[in-house]
Amino acid sequence: MNKQGIIEAVHTVIGGTKVQAEQAVEKVVSSIIDTLKRGEEVSIAGIGIFSVKMRAAREARNPRTGEAISVPAMKVPKFRAAKALKDAVK
Repeated sequence: MNKQGIIEAVHTVIGGTKVQAEQAVEKVVSSIIDTLKRGEEVSIAGIGIFSVKMRAAREARNPRTGEAISVPAMKVPKFRAAKALKDAVK
């Protein structure tokens, strides 16, 4: 399922127009992204926790040339699945 599939599912539940369903899905996604940009966690009961993790600087290799490349430290998104989600997928 992709974003369009989620919009279709929301549309069938709430009714209204597809534009309204798309706006609702977009608002949820943008709220999650904005919260992560501030460095805060997003916890959705039964789904999991979205958070931001700091990845340390490291040395990597260019696979084509073998040359060493310095990769700077950066923030990366992280997701921890809730127990309910893990159990549902089993």
